Amino acid sequence: MWWRSASAELSKLVRRPANWLMLAVGTALGLTFTYLLPLAGAAGASSGAPNSDRGIAATLPGQLVGNSIGGLPVFLGAIAVVVGVLAVGGEYGWGTWKTVLTQGPSRLVVYAGKLFALAVAMLALVLAIFATGALTSAVIALAEGAPMDWPGVGSLLTGIGAGWLIATTWAAFGALLAIAMRGVALPMGLGLVWLLVVQNLLIGVAAPLVSWVNDLQLGLPGSNAGSLVASLGASAQSPGVAELTGPVQAALVVGAYLVAFTGLGGWLLHRRDVI
Repeated sequence: MWWRSASAELSKLVRRPANWLMLAVGTALGLTFTYLLPLAGAAGASSGAPNSDRGIAATLPGQLVGNSIGGLPVFLGAIAVVVGVLAVGGEYGWGTWKTVLTQGPSRLVVYAGKLFALAVAMLALVLAIFATGALTSAVIALAEGAPMDWPGVGSLLTGIGAGWLIATTWAAFGALLAIAMRGVALPMGLGLVWLLVVQNLLIGVAAPLVSWVNDLQLGLPGSNAGSLVASLGASAQSPGVAELTGPVQAALVVGAYLVAFTGLGGWLLHRRDVI
């Protein structure tokens, strides 16, 4: 029963054009921030214009892991939240919860299937970003005559695992918001405001000024996601990336949020009316 529910949810995700659009947007954003902008900065330096420290060296194959996961604390995390909201909140908007649940599976079985499908989708997103990043960095290295110094297999697997953990946590956050608010528009808006505005204000503005906010940020999912990707080579110039905690603590905190988001979402779905 669980596997049939998971297969059905995977089929929904694959057939929904919005998810393919989110994949394309996420990949495009990753390439823009980690490859196109540093290349533009290097071109500006050659013409005498001011530029950042991220130049050609930041786009070479050796930086693949950090470049691929550097966007997950903020803008790629926002893509994951949108996918999570759409996967669960759409059932409320279309009124299909009643149809699904009258077929036989329990609410928690359907919910588990959705979480499994979201986890697979997030893995696909992370792998797509790694694949396009590898191709882009290889082309740049060939064009510049630079050596192809790729990260080791262990580093690649660690980076993919960390990226998958962060992306799945944000997708579960989106699913939780959709269940709590029984819809799409409001949870999507609140999720994006949190990722793109609130957590950046807390980290960049409030934390340096207020001591208790500085302590609070060490327990937030965005801060720990940023610390985790920073420990794996992501640039501190990327939004939300700063090594505030150690990698082990960061991974444990993000994992704890994943458990909390999924558990609370399942409890709300089980306890409340779906209409």
